[in-house]
Amino acid sequence: MPDEAPEDRQVLRSTVLHISPDSLRWAQWVLPDEPFHLGNLPIAWQVSARAGLSSPLAQWSAYFTPEVPGEVLADFLAALDARDQPALSLGGSELVLDAVTAHGWLRDVDQPGAGAVDPTFASHIRLGEVPPLIQDADPRALVAEADEAVLAGWQAWAEPVLGAGYLWAASFGPSVPHDLVAAFADSLSSSAPVLRRVLPESTRDRLLCAPAS
Repeated sequence: MPDEAPEDRQVLRSTVLHISPDSLRWAQWVLPDEPFHLGNLPIAWQVSARAGLSSPLAQWSAYFTPEVPGEVLADFLAALDARDQPALSLGGSELVLDAVTAHGWLRDVDQPGAGAVDPTFASHIRLGEVPPLIQDADPRALVAEADEAVLAGWQAWAEPVLGAGYLWAASFGPSVPHDLVAAFADSLSSSAPVLRRVLPESTRDRLLCAPAS
């Protein structure tokens, strides 16, 4: 736990844990030790936050597979770091969809208030039922019966070739503040150029590459 003294923390050697100075938020590299997946891809990073030092457990968690674009994850973490109260939501779900549609993404035809896709139909973001094992402080996320409405969280993924499998996936627990998901979505949908040394095979024909200087 973040409250524990350094000498009391038992962290596996294959796990990397980063804790903010105020101990309200942390990011953990869990790829070697957590055998659970999103879209058949292993979880790499788990990012969590709690409401205060008196709260022993995380208020929310977000999960990212290894190929989530690095700059997008970094922007999400920067937005989280800038928050004084990381568990307090500062806006509604429209913040997320407004962020991506401002960059040309298309709202879902059937559920325009719950999802959007990029113009090439490769990347998606949707508010819906969270996958199994996604941790959240609200117990309804884990104990809902089959006939009960479940709490919704944001899911994002890239599937450049339909049916060929996901390139990456991200899942945000139901209690993740919408404005933080919006920071992720804004970075994800940005058309600003980014540096890549290796291009994924499934996306090479879809990318605009700047000439080498």
